Amino acid sequence: MTAHPPAARRIAVAGLGVISRYYLAAIAESPDWELSGVCDPRPDAPEALADHLPAGVPRHADHRALLADDRPDALVVAAPNHLHAAIAADAVAAGVPVLVEKPLALDPVAGREVAALALAAEVPLYTAFHRRYNDQLAALVRRLPPGVPIASATVRYLERIEEHIGGDTWYLDPARCGGGCVADNGPNAFDLVRQLLGEVRVVDAAVARDATGLDRQATVELAAASGASARVELDWSYPGEAKDVRLRLADGTEHHADLLAGHAGFKSSLWHEYRHLLADFAGVVATGRPAHIDGLRALELVADVYAAERAEAPVGGVG
Repeated sequence: MTAHPPAARRIAVAGLGVISRYYLAAIAESPDWELSGVCDPRPDAPEALADHLPAGVPRHADHRALLADDRPDALVVAAPNHLHAAIAADAVAAGVPVLVEKPLALDPVAGREVAALALAAEVPLYTAFHRRYNDQLAALVRRLPPGVPIASATVRYLERIEEHIGGDTWYLDPARCGGGCVADNGPNAFDLVRQLLGEVRVVDAAVARDATGLDRQATVELAAASGASARVELDWSYPGEAKDVRLRLADGTEHHADLLAGHAGFKSSLWHEYRHLLADFAGVVATGRPAHIDGLRALELVADVYAAERAEAPVGGVG
Protein backbone atom coordinates (compact mmCIF):
# COMPACT_ATOMS: atom_id res chain seq x y z
CA MET A 1 0.00 0.00 0.00
CA THR A 2 1.34 3.41 -0.94
CA ALA A 3 1.85 5.75 2.00
CA HIS A 4 0.29 9.15 1.57
CA PRO A 5 1.82 12.30 3.04
CA PRO A 6 -0.15 13.82 5.93
CA ALA A 7 -2.67 16.47 4.96
CA ALA A 8 -1.57 20.06 5.32
CA ARG A 9 -2.85 21.88 8.37
CA ARG A 10 -4.95 25.00 7.95
CA ILE A 11 -3.27 28.20 9.07
CA ALA A 12 -4.60 31.76 9.18
CA VAL A 13 -2.76 35.08 9.33
CA ALA A 14 -3.82 37.98 11.57
CA GLY A 15 -2.34 41.24 10.28
CA LEU A 16 -1.50 42.09 6.68
CA GLY A 17 1.32 44.56 7.21
CA VAL A 18 4.79 44.59 5.72
CA ILE A 19 5.98 41.35 7.34
CA SER A 20 2.95 39.25 6.37
CA ARG A 21 4.11 38.88 2.76
CA TYR A 22 6.90 36.57 3.96
CA TYR A 23 4.42 34.40 5.85
CA LEU A 24 2.01 34.23 2.92
CA ALA A 25 4.80 33.26 0.53
CA ALA A 26 6.16 30.63 2.92
CA ILE A 27 2.70 29.15 3.46
CA ALA A 28 2.14 28.97 -0.30
CA GLU A 29 5.36 26.95 -0.70
CA SER A 30 4.91 24.75 2.37
CA PRO A 31 3.82 21.10 2.27
CA ASP A 32 2.79 21.47 5.93
CA TRP A 33 0.34 24.35 5.69
CA GLU A 34 -2.51 25.72 3.62
CA LEU A 35 -3.84 29.25 4.05
CA SER A 36 -7.36 29.18 5.46
CA GLY A 37 -8.02 32.87 6.07
CA VAL A 38 -6.63 36.30 6.91
CA CYS A 39 -7.75 39.28 8.92
CA ASP A 40 -6.92 42.97 9.07
CA PRO A 41 -9.15 45.88 10.09
CA ARG A 42 -7.93 48.04 7.19
CA PRO A 43 -10.03 47.55 4.05
CA ASP A 44 -7.07 48.17 1.72
CA ALA A 45 -4.18 46.61 3.74
CA PRO A 46 -1.89 46.90 0.71
CA GLU A 47 1.42 45.49 1.86
CA ALA A 48 0.75 41.80 1.47
CA LEU A 49 -2.30 41.66 -0.74
CA ALA A 50 -0.88 42.67 -4.09
CA ASP A 51 1.33 39.66 -4.79
CA HIS A 52 0.94 37.06 -2.08
CA LEU A 53 -2.70 36.65 -1.07
CA PRO A 54 -4.43 33.98 -3.19
CA ALA A 55 -7.83 34.74 -4.63
CA GLY A 56 -10.77 33.35 -2.73
CA VAL A 57 -9.10 33.18 0.70
CA PRO A 58 -11.65 34.28 3.34
CA ARG A 59 -10.87 37.69 4.76
CA HIS A 60 -12.10 39.14 8.04
CA ALA A 61 -11.82 42.55 9.68
CA ASP A 62 -11.31 41.05 13.15
CA HIS A 63 -9.34 38.07 14.43
CA ARG A 64 -12.21 36.98 16.67
CA ALA A 65 -14.46 36.60 13.65
CA LEU A 66 -11.74 34.61 11.90
CA LEU A 67 -11.41 32.25 14.87
CA ALA A 68 -15.18 31.89 15.31
CA ASP A 69 -16.24 31.51 11.68
CA ASP A 70 -13.75 28.90 10.54
CA ARG A 71 -11.42 27.82 13.30
CA PRO A 72 -7.95 27.21 11.80
CA ASP A 73 -5.42 24.66 13.00
CA ALA A 74 -2.96 27.48 13.79
CA LEU A 75 -2.73 31.25 13.71
CA VAL A 76 0.10 33.58 12.71
CA VAL A 77 0.00 36.90 14.59
CA ALA A 78 1.67 39.54 12.40
CA ALA A 79 -0.26 42.55 13.71
CA PRO A 80 1.37 45.62 15.32
CA ASN A 81 3.36 44.76 18.44
CA HIS A 82 0.88 46.16 20.96
CA LEU A 83 -1.78 43.71 19.71
CA HIS A 84 0.32 40.54 19.89
CA ALA A 85 -0.54 39.40 23.40
CA ALA A 86 -4.28 40.02 23.13
CA ILE A 87 -4.66 38.24 19.78
CA ALA A 88 -2.50 35.34 20.97
CA ALA A 89 -4.59 35.02 24.14
CA ASP A 90 -7.81 34.87 22.13
CA ALA A 91 -6.36 32.18 19.88
CA VAL A 92 -5.17 30.15 22.86
CA ALA A 93 -8.62 30.44 24.43
CA ALA A 94 -10.03 28.98 21.20
CA GLY A 95 -7.53 26.11 21.38
CA VAL A 96 -5.56 27.35 18.36
CA PRO A 97 -1.73 27.12 18.38
CA VAL A 98 -0.06 30.47 17.85
CA LEU A 99 3.01 31.65 15.94
CA VAL A 100 3.45 35.25 17.06
CA GLU A 101 5.88 37.73 15.56
CA LYS A 102 8.43 39.00 18.04
CA PRO A 103 7.95 40.45 20.54
CA LEU A 104 5.50 38.12 22.24
CA ALA A 105 4.08 41.11 24.15
CA LEU A 106 5.07 44.66 25.08
CA ASP A 107 6.49 43.65 28.46
CA PRO A 108 7.33 40.52 30.47
CA VAL A 109 4.20 40.79 32.64
CA ALA A 110 1.87 40.58 29.63
CA GLY A 111 4.07 37.89 28.11
CA ARG A 112 3.88 35.74 31.24
CA GLU A 113 0.10 36.11 31.34
CA VAL A 114 -0.44 34.80 27.81
CA ALA A 115 2.20 32.09 28.35
CA ALA A 116 0.37 30.94 31.48
CA LEU A 117 -2.86 30.69 29.46
CA ALA A 118 -1.09 28.62 26.81
CA LEU A 119 0.44 26.28 29.39
CA ALA A 120 -2.89 25.78 31.15
CA ALA A 121 -4.63 25.04 27.85
CA GLU A 122 -1.71 22.93 26.55
CA VAL A 123 -1.67 25.02 23.37
CA PRO A 124 1.70 25.82 21.70
CA LEU A 125 2.70 29.50 21.81
CA TYR A 126 5.73 30.07 19.57
CA THR A 127 7.56 33.35 18.99
CA ALA A 128 8.95 33.93 15.50
CA PHE A 129 12.71 34.48 15.67
CA HIS A 130 13.34 34.20 11.95
CA ARG A 131 17.05 35.01 12.04
CA ARG A 132 17.86 31.73 13.79
CA TYR A 133 16.96 30.03 10.48
CA ASN A 134 19.40 32.07 8.38
CA ASP A 135 21.52 29.95 6.02
CA GLN A 136 24.71 31.92 6.67
CA LEU A 137 24.29 31.46 10.43
CA ALA A 138 23.82 27.72 9.92
CA ALA A 139 26.98 27.60 7.81
CA LEU A 140 28.90 29.47 10.51
CA VAL A 141 27.83 26.97 13.15
CA ARG A 142 28.87 24.06 10.92
CA ARG A 143 32.32 25.61 10.48
CA LEU A 144 33.04 25.84 14.18
CA PRO A 145 35.60 23.28 15.38
CA PRO A 146 34.12 20.75 17.79
CA GLY A 147 35.06 21.08 21.42
CA VAL A 148 36.34 24.67 21.23
CA PRO A 149 34.18 26.99 23.35
CA ILE A 150 32.98 30.40 22.17
CA ALA A 151 34.71 33.13 24.16
CA SER A 152 32.75 36.09 22.80
CA ALA A 153 30.08 36.97 20.27
CA THR A 154 29.12 40.21 18.55
CA VAL A 155 25.75 40.54 16.83
CA ARG A 156 25.03 43.61 14.73
CA TYR A 157 21.52 44.51 13.65
CA LEU A 158 21.78 47.78 11.78
CA GLU A 159 19.28 49.37 9.39
CA ARG A 160 17.41 52.54 8.62
CA ILE A 161 14.00 51.61 9.95
CA GLU A 162 12.05 53.90 7.64
CA GLU A 163 13.30 51.86 4.67
CA HIS A 164 11.85 48.65 6.11
CA ILE A 165 8.40 49.44 7.38
CA GLY A 166 6.42 50.52 4.32
CA GLY A 167 3.12 51.91 5.56
CA ASP A 168 3.47 50.35 9.02
CA THR A 169 4.24 53.62 10.81
CA TRP A 170 3.38 52.06 14.17
CA TYR A 171 7.04 50.98 14.35
CA LEU A 172 7.87 54.64 15.03
CA ASP A 173 5.36 54.91 17.90
CA PRO A 174 6.96 53.64 21.15
CA ALA A 175 3.53 53.01 22.69
CA ARG A 176 2.56 50.57 19.91
CA CYS A 177 6.02 49.20 19.16
CA GLY A 178 6.99 48.70 22.81
CA GLY A 179 9.98 51.00 22.36
CA GLY A 180 12.26 51.28 19.34
CA CYS A 181 15.23 49.29 18.11
CA VAL A 182 15.68 47.55 21.47
CA ALA A 183 12.07 46.37 21.66
CA ASP A 184 11.71 45.32 18.03
CA ASN A 185 15.13 44.27 16.72
CA GLY A 186 16.56 43.40 20.12
CA PRO A 187 14.61 40.13 20.45
CA ASN A 188 16.06 38.73 17.21
CA ALA A 189 19.60 39.74 18.18
CA PHE A 190 19.27 38.43 21.74
CA ASP A 191 17.84 35.16 20.44
CA LEU A 192 20.89 34.67 18.20
CA VAL A 193 23.16 35.21 21.21
CA ARG A 194 21.17 32.68 23.23
CA GLN A 195 21.31 30.14 20.40
CA LEU A 196 25.11 30.41 20.43
CA LEU A 197 25.95 30.95 24.11
CA GLY A 198 22.98 29.70 26.09
CA GLU A 199 21.34 31.83 28.75
CA VAL A 200 22.72 35.34 29.13
CA ARG A 201 22.15 38.37 31.34
CA VAL A 202 22.48 42.09 30.64
CA VAL A 203 25.67 43.55 32.09
CA ASP A 204 25.50 47.06 30.65
CA ALA A 205 23.56 49.02 28.05
CA ALA A 206 23.78 52.39 26.33
CA VAL A 207 20.67 53.66 24.56
CA ALA A 208 20.28 56.76 22.38
CA ARG A 209 16.84 58.22 21.63
CA ASP A 210 15.61 60.78 19.13
CA ALA A 211 13.52 63.86 19.92
CA THR A 212 10.28 61.79 19.95
CA GLY A 213 11.64 59.41 22.60
CA LEU A 214 12.16 56.54 20.17
CA ASP A 215 15.29 54.52 20.88
CA ARG A 216 17.26 54.60 17.61
CA GLN A 217 20.57 53.12 18.74
CA ALA A 218 21.75 50.81 21.49
CA THR A 219 24.79 48.84 22.55
CA VAL A 220 24.20 45.98 24.97
CA GLU A 221 26.82 43.97 26.84
CA LEU A 222 25.80 40.46 27.92
CA ALA A 223 27.39 37.69 29.96
CA ALA A 224 26.72 33.96 29.63
CA ALA A 225 26.77 31.36 32.38
CA SER A 226 29.69 29.71 30.57
CA GLY A 227 31.84 32.80 31.09
CA ALA A 228 31.52 33.93 27.49
CA SER A 229 30.58 37.53 26.71
CA ALA A 230 28.45 39.07 23.99
CA ARG A 231 27.88 42.48 22.50
CA VAL A 232 24.72 43.43 20.63
CA GLU A 233 24.73 46.55 18.46
CA LEU A 234 21.36 47.91 17.32
CA ASP A 235 20.78 50.89 15.06
CA TRP A 236 17.66 52.25 13.36
CA SER A 237 19.50 55.21 11.77
CA TYR A 238 22.15 53.23 9.91
CA PRO A 239 22.74 54.23 6.26
CA GLY A 240 21.90 50.94 4.57
CA GLU A 241 21.71 47.55 6.23
CA ALA A 242 24.20 45.35 8.09
CA LYS A 243 23.27 42.20 10.00
CA ASP A 244 26.04 39.87 11.01
CA VAL A 245 27.54 37.66 13.70
CA ARG A 246 31.21 37.53 14.73
CA LEU A 247 32.57 34.89 17.10
CA ARG A 248 35.89 34.65 18.89
CA LEU A 249 36.70 31.17 20.13
CA ALA A 250 38.73 30.17 23.15
CA ASP A 251 41.63 29.22 20.86
CA GLY A 252 41.80 32.82 19.57
CA THR A 253 40.31 32.17 16.13
CA GLU A 254 37.54 34.37 14.77
CA HIS A 255 34.58 33.36 12.65
CA HIS A 256 32.11 35.63 10.88
CA ALA A 257 28.73 35.30 9.17
CA ASP A 258 27.10 38.03 7.09
CA LEU A 259 23.41 37.17 7.45
CA LEU A 260 22.60 39.06 4.24
CA ALA A 261 25.24 37.37 2.06
CA GLY A 262 23.89 35.51 -0.94
CA HIS A 263 20.63 37.46 -0.85
CA ALA A 264 21.11 40.39 -3.17
CA GLY A 265 17.67 41.97 -3.06
CA PHE A 266 16.51 44.25 -0.27
CA LYS A 267 15.23 42.10 2.63
CA SER A 268 15.58 39.04 0.37
CA SER A 269 17.13 36.92 3.13
CA LEU A 270 13.76 36.85 4.86
CA TRP A 271 12.15 34.60 2.23
CA HIS A 272 14.19 31.51 3.14
CA GLU A 273 14.15 32.27 6.86
CA TYR A 274 10.36 32.31 7.00
CA ARG A 275 10.13 29.06 5.02
CA HIS A 276 12.26 27.34 7.65
CA LEU A 277 10.35 29.06 10.46
CA LEU A 278 7.01 27.72 9.17
CA ALA A 279 8.50 24.23 8.87
CA ASP A 280 9.74 24.37 12.45
CA PHE A 281 6.37 25.61 13.68
CA ALA A 282 4.72 22.65 11.95
CA GLY A 283 6.82 20.38 14.14
CA VAL A 284 5.83 22.32 17.26
CA VAL A 285 2.14 21.95 16.42
CA ALA A 286 2.48 18.28 15.46
CA THR A 287 4.06 17.40 18.82
CA GLY A 288 2.06 19.90 20.88
CA ARG A 289 5.16 20.86 22.79
CA PRO A 290 5.29 24.05 24.87
CA ALA A 291 7.23 26.74 23.06
CA HIS A 292 6.86 29.95 25.05
CA ILE A 293 10.20 30.16 26.87
CA ASP A 294 12.25 31.80 24.10
CA GLY A 295 9.67 34.55 23.60
CA LEU A 296 9.56 35.28 27.33
CA ARG A 297 13.32 35.32 27.69
CA ALA A 298 13.67 37.84 24.87
CA LEU A 299 11.08 40.08 26.55
CA GLU A 300 12.98 39.89 29.83
CA LEU A 301 16.25 40.88 28.17
CA VAL A 302 14.56 43.84 26.46
CA ALA A 303 13.16 44.95 29.82
CA ASP A 304 16.59 44.57 31.42
CA VAL A 305 18.13 46.80 28.74
CA TYR A 306 15.60 49.55 29.41
CA ALA A 307 16.15 49.14 33.16
CA ALA A 308 19.91 49.50 32.65
CA GLU A 309 19.26 52.62 30.57
CA ARG A 310 17.19 54.17 33.34
CA ALA A 311 19.89 53.36 35.86
CA GLU A 312 22.48 55.17 33.70
CA ALA A 313 20.31 58.24 32.87
CA PRO A 314 20.79 60.83 31.52
CA VAL A 315 21.40 59.33 28.07
CA GLY A 316 22.41 61.25 24.95
CA GLY A 317 20.06 61.66 22.00
CA VAL A 318 20.56 61.19 18.29
CA GLY A 319 18.95 64.36 17.00
